[in-house]
Amino acid sequence: MTHALTPIALLCLMTAVSLAAKANAQERTNRTVVGGAVIYAPAYQGAEDYRVLPFPVIDLKYGRFFANSRRGIGANLVDGDTVDVGAGVTFVPGYRRRDAPIGIGRVSGGAGARVSADVKAGMVMASLGATKVLSGDLDGVLVDATLAMPFRPTDRLTVIPSVSTTWADGAYTRSYFGVSSTQAVASGLPAYRPGGGIKDVSASLTASYRLNDRVSLGATGSVSKLTGDARKSPIVFDPTQPSAVLLVSYRF
Repeated sequence: MTHALTPIALLCLMTAVSLAAKANAQERTNRTVVGGAVIYAPAYQGAEDYRVLPFPVIDLKYGRFFANSRRGIGANLVDGDTVDVGAGVTFVPGYRRRDAPIGIGRVSGGAGARVSADVKAGMVMASLGATKVLSGDLDGVLVDATLAMPFRPTDRLTVIPSVSTTWADGAYTRSYFGVSSTQAVASGLPAYRPGGGIKDVSASLTASYRLNDRVSLGATGSVSKLTGDARKSPIVFDPTQPSAVLLVSYRF
């Protein structure tokens, strides 16, 4: 079912897990966090319809090895108190035939090679990542950046406002937002060949409440706005879209 999730929905989900973990003083220790989430998100970026989906929560760290939905599966090349640099493989979501306009068809997701860096400077946390699509119907490169500032009103509650943006090259925007001549005939939409540039900007607010040393509850609300050539695509019906996540997690 992961192919139905938009990139923003995945980012929204893992903000509630990984950023909350990084705000913890014990972030560098090994951890195993599992749980479940309910996601409310558009069927694809720019879609007219929304979906409510269950999704597993997984956030693992053992030595330099990590596995989560934000960074994928891989290893940290640098694992420091303030800087983490990692490389691995992640999932790049597409969208289903039934969610796209008639005649556009399915865009299957696939694997992507990802490198990322996380930096913590005082109360500010920043991340920068680049993903090269390796398989599926998608192609190209995505570069994402996030800036967050966690604070703790109480010992159990962590609140994290954050802002994010994603740059995509022309190969990605054409494979996700483009309309070929064949699709134009089948759908009645105009043919469209977008170029690269800033694909979207978003703002999120996450609240994570620790019931005890093991169990946490989380909620994230996010608003994303498509920009540039992605926004002008004929398959984009709403360039500004909300997403929301409710989750419960257990830390071993």
